[in-house]
Amino acid sequence: MKKLSIAKIEEKLAAILEENDSFIVELQTDERKGVQQCLAKWKKQKEQEKLLREKFIEMNYFERKVRAQGFNLIAGVDEVGRGPLAGPVTAAAVILPEDFFLAGIDDSKKLTEKKRLEFAAIIRQEALAYNVAMIHADEIDEINIYEATKKAMKAAIVSLDPKPDFLLIDAMKLDTPYPTESIIKGDAKSISIAAASIVAKVERDEYMKELAINYPVYGFQQNMGYGTKEHLQAIKMHGITPYHRKSFAPVKDYTNIIM
Repeated sequence: MKKLSIAKIEEKLAAILEENDSFIVELQTDERKGVQQCLAKWKKQKEQEKLLREKFIEMNYFERKVRAQGFNLIAGVDEVGRGPLAGPVTAAAVILPEDFFLAGIDDSKKLTEKKRLEFAAIIRQEALAYNVAMIHADEIDEINIYEATKKAMKAAIVSLDPKPDFLLIDAMKLDTPYPTESIIKGDAKSISIAAASIVAKVERDEYMKELAINYPVYGFQQNMGYGTKEHLQAIKMHGITPYHRKSFAPVKDYTNIIM
């Protein structure tokens, strides 16, 4: 029987899920180097997929626990942007369906920008509800970043439709009408909080990229408002924008120079 080409083997491998498949067994006896490389690549990919499934199951622990208590509409809540010198603090609340599955979901900071954009689109499409809220620099200066973070989280929660019956919140303790659980580093431990982290990060990044169009010297499209060397140098040379947090050092040293 004529042996399949490497291209045909790769095509067939793409549709195979189990290692005990007869085609996999057959390939193991094929001595061609290219075939064995294809097989090794396939096995490595399947092992990676297995690890991602196991991580997803592990990150579903809090959701399973809460559902076992009789709650169904579980909102994950997280924020991004507490540390930057410019731009809003942004919070998202996301209610995922019970059968939601997204291999590779994790804390938004651990994902590439490409993967965050891909995942955010999937989350928005499949979520039962999601909402994003921003508290801007002037209000951050007025009430402080901690209170602004809480306000953003509450605003994201209150506009959810349908309403949640339980909240899983990253680190923060909130006074809300709903039962809650606060989880330290929750964006790496709960799929609902990770989903909120991703949605919030993508929304905030897009906002900062829009700001960069009008204020190009600060590099907001790259630093997202964080105090990079280039950003600090731009503040020294050009002063600050209305979007800088005047209560943050070293921004407050340049409040007399507004671009």
